Formats: sequence, structure tokens, C-alpha cells
Amino acid sequence: MRRTEALRGLVRETHLRPGQMIYPLFLVPGEAVRKPIRSMPGVFNLSIDEALKEARECAALGLGGLLLFGLPAEKDEQGSGAWAADGIVQQGLQAMKRDRALDGLAMIADVCLCEYTSHGHCGIVARDGEHAHVENDASLPLLARTAASLATAGADVVAPSDMMDGRVAAMRAALDVAGKPDTPILSYAAKFASAFYGPFREAADSAPQFGDRRSYQMDGANLREAMREIEQDLAEGADMLLMKPGMPYLDVIREARTRFDVPMGAYQVSGEYAMLHAAFERGWLEPERAMMESLVGLRRAGADFIVTYFAKDAARVLG
Repeated sequence: MRRTEALRGLVRETHLRPGQMIYPLFLVPGEAVRKPIRSMPGVFNLSIDEALKEARECAALGLGGLLLFGLPAEKDEQGSGAWAADGIVQQGLQAMKRDRALDGLAMIADVCLCEYTSHGHCGIVARDGEHAHVENDASLPLLARTAASLATAGADVVAPSDMMDGRVAAMRAALDVAGKPDTPILSYAAKFASAFYGPFREAADSAPQFGDRRSYQMDGANLREAMREIEQDLAEGADMLLMKPGMPYLDVIREARTRFDVPMGAYQVSGEYAMLHAAFERGWLEPERAMMESLVGLRRAGADFIVTYFAKDAARVLG
């Protein structure tokens, strides 16, 4: 049954389609901005006009959606640009919703404060003398306000990535008040404190100015705790799950798929993309085969959809 491609295709158990992939976009102020991200070949910071070109290409390739991140012109302690009615992602969503060529793409808006705060953390920071820490409960109203603002601007899905406890319940209540009760919440329910986020922090200009995020992102050694985090977010009203990172946490994806009967995605994060590209550039791995194998592995582990910077390239391979 392995002798020919026709036979292999006939008995293939796991399939990858363009509509199962979501492409991240990084929006920045300005016009005609297409700034390369050094550590992520082929990925750019884009002004809205350039992002619309990327989005039309994604739609033509049959991708399932876009995941939108924003880099504001200015940052402050609270990250107020995250919920501003004229924020960069809000403007991007409005422009994309006006473009009928993009109707086939699900517009997913990341909900976090780290790109918008001057300190680079995902919530409000409290300082006690020389010590500082992120205030979970004080951050919830701001995250909820951000989710409501993005849904009002046109987001089909809001995706909280901050890892504050209680954020999903706060967002669900805020969406109801904003008249957006039907907006799904895609929760990064099991987001691990990972070394594989490094290139993203260049892309989103979101590196913490002090400390790290291990006090609120998950310890990579804890599988059972990840299941508890997922249960909590589902109980608060999450509709979908997003597991992050992907390849180093395939066992977590599989365990979640076995336990929870809800739509679930995996985020093949910036470091996974960057290390594969580094091997491609040195001729150490065959690009197309390695790319496709990495994506099929995430699907086989249990991901219904994949957020990946390879989305466009993989869609071209799939035809």
C-alpha cells in the first residue's frame, strides 16, 4: 500500500487543506510599509494597505483565516491602544471587512496588552519598591474592553493570549454588553512560557522590559495543569482552544484532543518557523517536505486548524 503515490494517498489517514490554516499578520501605522522581520524570513510588519494585499492573496489561496496583531504608534503603562476605537487592529479590521474579496477569511483578533504596554507585559504591572509583578485581577477589565472593541470593529473571533485567570468570563460578559454575544472566544488556554517565542517578540516589539512571563504563562513541564487551565476556560465560556507552541507540545495537543470535544487549533510559533528556515538556508533540510511534515504532525496530534507562518507556502504546495 506504499508502492505508489496513488496508493499512499488512498489510505492516508491525516489530511491537510488550505482552509485548515490561519496566517498571522502584524499591522503597523503608516502607508506602503513592508518591513522585513529579520528572524522570520518572508514575514513582514505591514501597514494596512499592504496587509490588504496579503489578505487578498490568502483569500485567493483558500486559507481559513487571518490572526491579527498590532503595533501601535505609541505605548503606555496600561496598553490603551489595545482597546482604542481607532487602534491599529481596529482600523485593519474595518478595512478588511469592507473588502468583499476577503469574505471567505475568518478574521481573528489576538487579545493581549503586551504589544501595547510600555513595559511589554500582558497585563497591568504593580510596583512595590524595587519589585514589580503583573496584577491578574486588575488586568481583566482592560482585556475585556479590548475584546469588545475588536469585536465591534469587525473581528469574527477574539483570541485571548494573555493567560490571566478569569479573562474568558470577563470577555464573555463584555461581549454581551457590547451587543456581540455571538462572537466566539478562541482561548490560548494552554500557552506555555517558551523559548520559541523569541522571533515573535521582534515582530510585535513586545519583549518584556523587565523579568519574564513565567509567573503567568504555563510551566512547560506541566501537562495535568494544562488540562485544568483548559477546563477553567471552557467553564467560563470559551468556544475554541488554541495550543501554543506546537511541535514541542504535541503530547499536550493529543491529550486535549482526547479529553475535550471542542474545536482546537495549534499555533506553530515563530521559533518553530525560524529554526526550520535556518536549516533550509543551510541546506540541512528539504524545505517543502519538512514544512509539510511539521504541519501534518500538528494535525495528526489532534489540531483541527493550524496558525502558521507557512500557511501561504503550504497552500501553494497543496494547490
